[in-house]
Amino acid sequence: MNASVSIKHTQAECDLFDRFKAAKADLAGSVAVTALREAALGQIRDKGLPHRRVEEYKYSDLRAFMKSATPLAPAADADTIKAILDGQDSYAGLERYRIVIANGTFQANLSDTGALASEGVSLTALSDVLAGENGTTMLTPPKSGPNDGVLALNTAFLQGGVVIAVKAGAHVTKPVELVQVATAAGAQVTRNRITLGKGAKLRLLETFIGDPGEGELNTVFDYDLSDEAALAATRLIVGDAWGARLFTSIATLGADAEFKSLGFIAGPRFTRNQQFINFTGENSEAKIYGVTMAGGDTLADQTLVVDHAVPHCNSREFFKTVLDGRARGVYQGRINVAPHAQKSDGEMMTQALLLSEEAEMANKPELEIFADDVLCAHGATSGQIDEDLLFYLRARGIPEAEARTLLVLAFLSEAIEEYGEDDVTEGLEERVRAWLADH
Repeated sequence: MNASVSIKHTQAECDLFDRFKAAKADLAGSVAVTALREAALGQIRDKGLPHRRVEEYKYSDLRAFMKSATPLAPAADADTIKAILDGQDSYAGLERYRIVIANGTFQANLSDTGALASEGVSLTALSDVLAGENGTTMLTPPKSGPNDGVLALNTAFLQGGVVIAVKAGAHVTKPVELVQVATAAGAQVTRNRITLGKGAKLRLLETFIGDPGEGELNTVFDYDLSDEAALAATRLIVGDAWGARLFTSIATLGADAEFKSLGFIAGPRFTRNQQFINFTGENSEAKIYGVTMAGGDTLADQTLVVDHAVPHCNSREFFKTVLDGRARGVYQGRINVAPHAQKSDGEMMTQALLLSEEAEMANKPELEIFADDVLCAHGATSGQIDEDLLFYLRARGIPEAEARTLLVLAFLSEAIEEYGEDDVTEGLEERVRAWLADH
């Protein structure tokens, strides 16, 4: 006899159920999409928010962090959006195209739709897609994480986003910044699909500005790379946000495709940046980088799953973390190699630098290999600043504080520079210097 087990819901979970009742009628989507939303909320009702007894969330207990859940953010005012965009430019001086989402909704009138169209890029509001016959395809979970609680939250409360389609053979000449703006307190839940046709190339800057108060930000980026396509995605997660910052990437790579990404975290109290990379075509390559700086009582989680499902693909994962105060850092990385995925080549390295005695780092690299003709390796290190190097700099007249800054900057810059996007490198290193000045 099977007895059903019920859980005692937390205040945040009860708030989420109330939020769904209040927002359900206004959430975009067909009847079929609404059914998927309800099923996703049912997963939260049955299992609760992800917690430490779920292996993937052992070190980043979202259920314990979320004490309450705010309503969804209201519609945004155009003048307010413009003021925030002008006052909080993440890439000042960098020539780029811009796509704007505010309080969860795509802002076509503030986006460079015409200029992008001339480059072979089309933009469609996600709400329009959800209302169509094929709306449910936007909510299909990744193969690597179909039961993920953060993804279920996104499906249940999804407000909007944008579908970006780059036509075959198009090489977009300037970076495209997809900026999400918070103009008011409240949760923001978005999903963005980026599709690259055969041979297309795109550089994407993902930024998040404004102040949503204690509302959580939950956003999904779904990358679909056709054969011979190339995408570089730079994700900037900064600020002093009090609510949870939850990011999910789902990348599907065709044959001879190139994908690289950099997740840059500095500031929010609770951040989870999780990525699912799936090779579906041979001779493709993925390079995944992470730079994390956390201080005070913050938690920053970089989680990664790479599925080598076909032969002759390469993956490289390189993550750097610096922790100060009572901050906690988490790195969870797994490379899966399927039985028939011969000649797979995967390397994973995570390194952490602890600037205080109270900082903690949890490194959890994993390999799951079912093929015999592969090259796979992983490594993990945690430690403090090398006193010999510090002495060397001080012996040459460099003050201690400046010497420490130079060593930490060199440590983090290794990942930033290996990422190789020169037009954003200087700005990212300047953010590292600013963070170090406060710590």
